[in-house]
Amino acid sequence: MKITKKFVEKVAAEACDEDVIPLVRYLYGKGKVSEFELVDALNEDVQPLRNKLYMLQKVSLVDSSRKKDKKKGWYIYYWTFKPQNAIWLYKKIRQEKIERLQARLERERNNQYYSCQNQCMRLNFDQAINFNFKCPECGEIMHLTDNSKMIKKLEEEINKLQTEIDKVEK
Repeated sequence: MKITKKFVEKVAAEACDEDVIPLVRYLYGKGKVSEFELVDALNEDVQPLRNKLYMLQKVSLVDSSRKKDKKKGWYIYYWTFKPQNAIWLYKKIRQEKIERLQARLERERNNQYYSCQNQCMRLNFDQAINFNFKCPECGEIMHLTDNSKMIKKLEEEINKLQTEIDKVEK
């Protein structure tokens, strides 16, 4: 898959937050940009900018190096954007979602759930028995619910995410 700027922005926003998009746009295709240049270019305070850079660094989309300013004695950090890591990060995010959905699917398959007619709460058998099959919210009797639609929805979501991963790998 060809790595486009739009794809990288989407992955960065998904991994960090929408606030990092202007930073990603500025860093894209550049190397060793000082944080002071970033502050001037993005018209942003240093600390929030650093927080965004650290978020991007945590997910391996940027890398830093530091050099000591000989006049002031401070370290100046230089940031390099790593768009090639976007595909790896995209797959990682999808894989983590699949794992969470599979755990939930397993719970749905292995448990019986109860709910009142008002749909106040959905409790598994152990929880429902603790409340004597009466809804803790409204006091109505709780009945066994059919979770086959939920199971189907979870399976479809897992398949969709797996298809997205397969598409990116090609």
